[in-house]
Amino acid sequence: MAKRLVEGEDYYLEGGLYVFTGKYLLERGYCCGSRCRHCPYPRAAQNEAVRRRLEGHPIRSPAEFEAALKAVEQ
Repeated sequence: MAKRLVEGEDYYLEGGLYVFTGKYLLERGYCCGSRCRHCPYPRAAQNEAVRRRLEGHPIRSPAEFEAALKAVEQ
């Protein structure tokens, strides 16, 4: 069962949109490539996640994120 999100802790609403907090994004364990406002991951990792998302192969798990991050660091 997925964790229930808590407003003010995991996200807040701005202009009718959900904005995830850095705390929540770290707990999730990976960058999704959506250019989240509070993304805590290194810029190179964000860029790789965006590239994969635009190519139709988004990162969907911490394991995929770790593999992508290692590829960028090499």
